[in-house]
Amino acid sequence: MRLGPPAIDPRTRDDRRSGPGLSEPPLAASPRRPAWVEIDLAQLSRNWDLINQAKPPGLRVLAVVKDEAYGHGALAAAQTALAHGAVMLATATLDEALALRAGGIRAPILLFGARPEAELPWCLEYDLVCCVGDLATARRLAELATARGKPAVVHLEIDTGMSRYGVRWTAAAPLLAQLASLPALELAGVMTHFAMSDEADKTFAHEQRARFDQALAAWTAAPSSPALRHLCNSGGFLDLPEAHGDMVRLGILPLGVYPSAVCRRLPGLAPAMSVRAAVATVRDLFPGDTVGYGMRYRATTRRRLAVLPLGYADGFPRVRNQGHVLLAGRRAPILGGVAMDAMMVDVTEAPEVRPGDEAVLLGRQADEEITAHDVARWKGTVSYEVMTAWRARLPRVYRHTPPAATASPPPRPQP
Repeated sequence: MRLGPPAIDPRTRDDRRSGPGLSEPPLAASPRRPAWVEIDLAQLSRNWDLINQAKPPGLRVLAVVKDEAYGHGALAAAQTALAHGAVMLATATLDEALALRAGGIRAPILLFGARPEAELPWCLEYDLVCCVGDLATARRLAELATARGKPAVVHLEIDTGMSRYGVRWTAAAPLLAQLASLPALELAGVMTHFAMSDEADKTFAHEQRARFDQALAAWTAAPSSPALRHLCNSGGFLDLPEAHGDMVRLGILPLGVYPSAVCRRLPGLAPAMSVRAAVATVRDLFPGDTVGYGMRYRATTRRRLAVLPLGYADGFPRVRNQGHVLLAGRRAPILGGVAMDAMMVDVTEAPEVRPGDEAVLLGRQADEEITAHDVARWKGTVSYEVMTAWRARLPRVYRHTPPAATASPPPRPQP
């Protein structure tokens, strides 16, 4: 199919080519790169509908939109999640949260991880919810909140086995009491994070839940106990209903990708992301010809080769004679090593392929599909890395315009 890159709606275009010292191009609309990441917002909406149908009534959902929503675009993913009932968003960095605020997002945003002291005034100014796991950070937030005359909203993170962020479960009860006594500090939630919720063996997940319950036992009947208890990521939501608590945190699942091969399935859920490129050129290989750096492939028979204008600098794995793309509805094997800006594939069995034809590197074409799990297997990694690895120089193209922002950005603070 000879399509080339689709037109990018100016409201959703994300070329990221502007910046200090760069002037506007002389033409109204410069040609788009013939390689792109495509996001199907209609499928993203369908995925949220399926999740809402599958979740118990009253269970609240937090949408994790860190790392540009796993490569899908944070603003579009956040707007879609909120339109389908998500009550909170989460990011990993302050800049990610500020970008959402600048895009008009007014929903509560939880900042994962530990915050350096320099970021705390910004968190207060932009009404961000901080995860805390130590008394010093909580006290500093309380001091700033008191001075500003506005409460600091926090969630206490309890480490039940990840050994990453948060207070160890055995020391959580005293810290909970101390946080509750701090002025201008609103303890709105308590959380932990599963290390193996998407594995078939749930032994450690059950142990983590028991540790979490143990840490909160003294607070169960307290009138000032936190409003929200949340433990589950996507794997926990699917396979650990007894651990749902008050809210679940969903990142990869709404995007249509399962966290593992063994977790429960929701019929109809499908990936919203695909990666595509237009064939740059087609050439013949003769017996003895080699392909690419290091001559990793040598033809023994006459072959036909298509060159695609993207490579490992765009986020595709630097594999050698491994994996395939989809062209003309068929699987076209990768020949030689993937280069920084180009890759070569065997189209001998698809003689109709011509320059400009659309190749699919991730996604579906005709009856064939390449999933994030497939690419992860070639790279020897996990699907999360595959989805977040696509670089900014690949334009994000949205098949449907996301909902418009509902408010103007807040003024830049002077902390």
